[in-house]
Order: sequence, then C-alpha cells, then structure tokens
Amino acid sequence: MAAATLLVSACTAGGRPSSPGRPAAEAALTALPRSTPAAVASYYGQKLKWRDCGAPGFQCATMKAPLDYAKPDAGDIRLAVARKKATGPGERLGSLLVNPGGPGGSAIGYLQQYAGIGYPADVRARYDMVALDPRGVARSEPVECLGGREMDRYTQTDFTPDDEQETGELVDAYKRFAEGCGADAPGLLRHVSTAEVARDMDILRAALGDERLTYVGASYGTFLGATYAGLFPDRVGRLVLDGAMDPSLPARRMNLDQTAGFETAFQAFARDCVRRPDCPLGTKASDVGANLKAFFRKLDARPVPTGDPDGRKLGESLATTGVIAAMYDEGAWAQLRNALSAAMEERDGAGLLALSDSYYERDADGRYTNLMFANAAVNCVDLPAAFATPDEVRRSLPAFEKASPVFGEGLAWATLNCAYWPVAPTGQPHRIEARGAAPIVVVGTTRDPATPYRWARSLSRQLSSARLLTYDGDGHTAYGRGSTCVDKTINAYLLRGTPPTRDKRCS
Repeated sequence: MAAATLLVSACTAGGRPSSPGRPAAEAALTALPRSTPAAVASYYGQKLKWRDCGAPGFQCATMKAPLDYAKPDAGDIRLAVARKKATGPGERLGSLLVNPGGPGGSAIGYLQQYAGIGYPADVRARYDMVALDPRGVARSEPVECLGGREMDRYTQTDFTPDDEQETGELVDAYKRFAEGCGADAPGLLRHVSTAEVARDMDILRAALGDERLTYVGASYGTFLGATYAGLFPDRVGRLVLDGAMDPSLPARRMNLDQTAGFETAFQAFARDCVRRPDCPLGTKASDVGANLKAFFRKLDARPVPTGDPDGRKLGESLATTGVIAAMYDEGAWAQLRNALSAAMEERDGAGLLALSDSYYERDADGRYTNLMFANAAVNCVDLPAAFATPDEVRRSLPAFEKASPVFGEGLAWATLNCAYWPVAPTGQPHRIEARGAAPIVVVGTTRDPATPYRWARSLSRQLSSARLLTYDGDGHTAYGRGSTCVDKTINAYLLRGTPPTRDKRCS
C-alpha cells in the first residue's frame, strides 16, 4: 500500500565493514551526523536492551527518539525494534533494515512473518535482519482512530456519492475518522512524518553500531529510504527501493497516477480473465471493465449477503476494495475470479468481503490493525490535501474517470479524507538528489498498480547515484516475487556491493 492503498549498513560498495566488537559509545560517536544538536546527539549514544520475543531467534528492544526534532528537549517517543541475528557462516556484513511500506505497515510484523525467514538464506546468513515500526505504527505508540464496529461502518460508507445527501454522509464519515485520530493522539499526529521517521532510522543505525545504512524498502518504504538518503547521503550504504514512489509529486498528481496504475493492472487482469473458462466478466477484454462497473452499480442499489456474523453485506465500496486488493498480486487473480463468480451468479459476497478484509487488515473477530489509521496520519502530514471540498472533487472526476473508468470515481473521492485532518501538513513535494550517496538501486514493475512504473523512472532520475532495475511484470514490487533475474541482481548488490552496471531490465 502506498499513497492510497501498499531496514542498516556496515558495508558499502567501496567501503569497509564496521567492527562488530566496537564499543557502542565509540560507534555512536563515529556515526553521529554533522551539525547535530546536543539534545539530539544524546539519543545516538543509547544502548538497546534486547530480549527474546515472538518466534525462536527473534529479539525485540525499545529505542527512544525525540518526539519533536525541532524541540528535542520536549520529550521522547518510544519506538519498537526487532531483529534476527545473522545465521552465518561467513563474514557478518552488519544490519539490514527492512520496511514493507504502507505507510502504516508493521515492519516488525513483516520481519517476523516474512523477511526474517523468507529472504534469501545467503542474505540472512550475512546480515542481522532488523525492523523498526515507524512512529504511530503497530508497536510504536500506534495511532488509533475508530473501534471495530465504527470501522466496519466506515468501510461500508458509499465512496461514490450520487447526490448531496450521500456526499454529506461521506464527508461526515471522513470527519468522524479524523476526529477519532485527533482525540486519540493530538500531539503525536504532528510528528509522524516521513522525515521524522527517517531521522529515527539514523538513530537506530548508530545504536546498532553501523557506520552506514543498509536498507530494503518496498512501496512507501522507498519514499522513506529516499528521504533518508536526502537527509544523510554520506550515511547511505546499500539501499534497495522496490516499488518506488516519486517524492516530487503533489498529492493530486500522485493519486491520479495511482488511479491509472490500478487501471493498468486491471487491464492485465482482464486480458488474463477472458482466457479462462471461469471468467465471470465476459469473453472480451474490452468488455470486462464495463461489466464490472455495472455490477458495482447493482451492488450500490442492492448489496448481497456475505454470511458475516456481524451482518455486513457486500455493497459497492467493499466490493471495489476487494477487487483492488487482488490487483496487488497476480497470484490472487484466481481467487478474485471465484469471488466475483460467487457474488454475481450466486449472490454470495463472502469471497469479495474476505479480500476487502485482507486489505483493511480486519480479523475474523472484527478487530482492525492500525494500518489505515497510520496510513492517513502519515499521508495527511506529509503532503497538503489533494482537494479541500467536495466541489473540487467533482470537478476532478472526468480526469480520474479517464485514468480509470472502473476505479476513478471512488479513488477521486478517497482523496478528500485529508481535507478534514486535525493537524496541518508539514511536508511539501520535493525532488531528492542525495548527492554524494553510494549507488542506490531503484526497482520498478511495469504493471505495478500501487506504485506506477513511471514513479520508479522519475526517482531514478532524481537520485544522483541511482541505478534503475526494471521488472517487466505484474503485481506490486518485484524482489522475492518470482523473478530470478531481479532476485539475483539485488542479492549481488546486498552481498557483494555490486549494483547493476547500467539500467537493467528483467522479466
């Protein structure tokens, strides 16, 4: 998950490994950024106290950082960190920080459920795999906005209003969501920006004893990694930015591009669907979008049962979210076909509801993670809102519907959520060049729905040391998703410090 939806280094190319045995205080002093205020510098000397947690082999710790870097004496924020130490044999290369994106995705959850056990064995053997839940996310003082039942009502709100009454109901839903976030953490909401999280990452780098940051960031994690490179170019080790975002774009342009990205992914699904005997959306790819849109309109008027114990029915909003969820991974297309067939032919919405619940991270007991709360909190503080009023959204509808006849209307209205946010944005669109940084590998997938390929090309042209790795394929991100070419290229970079010698294309 990225804009609307969708990690540290001891050795770099041409660098030298830092000593695993160096005392923490000495490592912190040598790793301190230049011109660091004394009040911030004190955080760089902290020693993490590790304890066993989760599955065998995983350890957790708590790190302190300034809540407000502009006023570092004003108080701390406590951030959750986890690691799985290098398994050996071979020389330890330091720490590898991972972030799955979002914003709002739990990096610790990603480490424990995938990266710490699923990354290539050679990578896990040479690196301590490390994760930091960003401020406001999961285990790091999470932002909470709505309870489970309230969130159920929110996700069923009609996000394609047909008249003034429905528009008012949507605006009220956005306001209740924002008010809930503001009531929960009014001080924290001002300090969950990507720039602040990047500074937290540098404190973690020092606390781990690494001179440079080695990092794999996916989706929004690429914006986080690029921001780090812009702030600390001389601290950049081996950075992989997979499913890249473009930091130079304003929110409206970003959302419009992402809408087109979902349309590109949907058209790939449509071409695949009509080749299957079980495609419920027709036999011609050109008809699939119109048939799906017609089905959404039927659901808007008459939701279908789902068998949900909480009584939720499948309306247009939940169905649209379910389809969007399946666009992230072509491996989910068969599940989507089955879910659509059941809903369209048997009036059984359980399959699409399950896809929607996976997107929102809702469990069977009706509990939500804080993914969507943190997602809004970060997005709304990082950039000024795309639109300030419903009238502005209405004027934008032709552009969004041109970008995606199927998803454009709903995604245009989704951009209105930041208009009612309780704190003002602190960020602006900006280019990131990171002059002086070591080589950075930027990865883009040609039919990525959430982070369109054009963003990867743009970021690779901004970063002064970037090498673009293109994956000609479907789905969101590329590393570890089945391309031997992509995986070998990234593994060579992480293990030997060898980036692609020129822009490289894989399939």
